[in-house]
Amino acid sequence: MQRLAQVEERAAADGIGEALSELSALQEDVTRLERLLAAQTDERVGLAALVEVAGVVNSSLELPEVLNHAMDQIILLTGAERAFLMLRDEDGGGMKFHAARNLDHETIAGSAFEISRSVVSQVAREGKPVLTTNAQLDPRFSSQASVVSYNLRAILCLPLRVKDRVIGVVYADNRMRAGIFSEQDLGLLTAFTDQAALAIENARLFGNVTTAKALMDNVFASIASGVITTDVDGRITLVNCAAERLLGLSSDQSCGRMYGEVLAVLMPVLAPLMEQTQRHDQAVVGWETEAVLPDRGPVTLSLSLSPLRNADQRRLGVALVVDDLTQRRRLEALQRYVSPAVVQRLLEGPDSLRLGGNRQEVTILFADLCGFTSFSERRDPESIVNVLNEYLAIGAEAVLAEDGTLDKFMGDAVMAIFNAPLPQPDHTLRAVRAALRVQEAVREHHSRIAPADRMDYRVGIAVGEAVVGNVGTVRQLNYTAIGSSVNLARRVQEEASGGQVLLSHEAFERVKDQVSASPLPQAQVKGLSDPLRIYELHGLR
Repeated sequence: MQRLAQVEERAAADGIGEALSELSALQEDVTRLERLLAAQTDERVGLAALVEVAGVVNSSLELPEVLNHAMDQIILLTGAERAFLMLRDEDGGGMKFHAARNLDHETIAGSAFEISRSVVSQVAREGKPVLTTNAQLDPRFSSQASVVSYNLRAILCLPLRVKDRVIGVVYADNRMRAGIFSEQDLGLLTAFTDQAALAIENARLFGNVTTAKALMDNVFASIASGVITTDVDGRITLVNCAAERLLGLSSDQSCGRMYGEVLAVLMPVLAPLMEQTQRHDQAVVGWETEAVLPDRGPVTLSLSLSPLRNADQRRLGVALVVDDLTQRRRLEALQRYVSPAVVQRLLEGPDSLRLGGNRQEVTILFADLCGFTSFSERRDPESIVNVLNEYLAIGAEAVLAEDGTLDKFMGDAVMAIFNAPLPQPDHTLRAVRAALRVQEAVREHHSRIAPADRMDYRVGIAVGEAVVGNVGTVRQLNYTAIGSSVNLARRVQEEASGGQVLLSHEAFERVKDQVSASPLPQAQVKGLSDPLRIYELHGLR
């Protein structure tokens, strides 16, 4: 204003010509200041946009929408027609588009990815930015086929660099106008690409961690053993699906609570094991215990505990692995009554052994020692037990050799079941062969012992329906068969004499084509209304 006043004074004193000259110079100064101010304003707007974009890029680990927003800002700041962001494949291959935007803030379809591949390749290879105001006239690119065929003009391409590694490029161009990009744009976008590269790398690392966690979760979910982890304070941090199923827990309701509260039913055994693991840094492997779970009743569990550490060996808590041995222990107990082959099949498919009762057809074999009562009257108890065990072993081995199930020993008698717990289409024939094995084994046994210790089995075999399964209480179970067929087999056995094997009529009908047998006179026996039709077994055909 002071200078204008001076110009007016001089105009009045010196004349109009010199005043106009001063006014012209003043106008140039004003124009230059306006340009400088506009440049500063543009720079301030650019920096503000950079701060905004950097904030958005670094605010999320889910990058697709963020990168689209960043490309829109690049177009707005530089006047570009299009902007692309490409990342190198993690296997070291070529560039893959991750964001592509146009002036209308729309995502560009793959068919419109008409860019200068040569520029992209150069920037990715050398790690240096490229700025050309008119690629058609630039001797570096004017001969490139993509530049010519796509009519590319202004191009700005910058590397995305993490440390010394180029992970991708940002590419912007304009196919209609030349000269729209400047060194100022290059500097501004360089700052942006530095921020974006770090954000992208963080997102990739996060994705790898997320993938690894998902894999770990899937592994834990598929493990048959129950897995429970705690932190150093004893709060549960993880409960896998198997632990939920085995112990009747809920992962959502268990995590964050103290293990003693969640696993109260195991605390009498678990508390000292946790103490040993936490305080003394000692692992515990395969500690077997019995427990009664609210939803399952008595169970047999194996507990293994180990200190939980990170890669730096810093203690994070305790890992508890729980294995359910209930079915296995029941099957191992069953091994005393059934053959090893049956036990192995049940171990491979334990659902074959139904708890409770199951109505099915079975063949029942009863065998008891003829003359045992009089024998026991003239012997001391110790010798009685020794002789009895030898004979019971003969009966048991014969049954197990035919994959039968030993139901029970009743004094000097053996009861066996065929066709349970696993189906046996030839179950009656198996019982017949077991009876013949008993006869043969007794004869061999007699050749080795004194005449005074010799006794014969009398055997009865019957076929019919029975309820087969675990009978008793939750604390004392017996695998047995109950039904009229069991009573029938006992009555048939009572009609036999020493060394004789008798078959019920139904049993004979099942095996008549495989055995040699003869009918005996019908017998009226206690407990049966109809006369008993029986057959004496002589051998196999």
